[in-house]
Amino acid sequence: MSDTFHTTTLDITTGRREVALDVTDRCHDFLRDVAGGRDGLLNVFVPHATAGIAVIETGSGSDDDLLTTLRALLPADDRWRHRHGSPGHGRDHVLPGLVAPHATLPVVGGRLALGIWQSVVLVDTNSDNPGRTLRLSFLG
Repeated sequence: MSDTFHTTTLDITTGRREVALDVTDRCHDFLRDVAGGRDGLLNVFVPHATAGIAVIETGSGSDDDLLTTLRALLPADDRWRHRHGSPGHGRDHVLPGLVAPHATLPVVGGRLALGIWQSVVLVDTNSDNPGRTLRLSFLG
């Protein structure tokens, strides 16, 4: 199994504001080190109750549009039953229900097989916790 499965964790600082952070280059770097030109699957996972992984276009405003949409769907106010942390923090715990904490992506010839405008993005609306772990796992 050790020849077919590789995993690593990366520590990422997202800061004290909402962010859609492009982690595609980190995925490419990991695959360059472990995939060896093989086909397989890359699983990207964020083991946190207040963050998610999205595959979206970045750099043209779509990442900001995603955050704006999440703000509209999940306002930071006092409606949430989950109330510890900063005001409205309960919404951060609902986020993974809309933006899953994982994505499984195809790898072809050792390279991530994304569409031309697609990027892998860590979505973090929780300003109380700027330290995140990202787990990358390759099966191939």
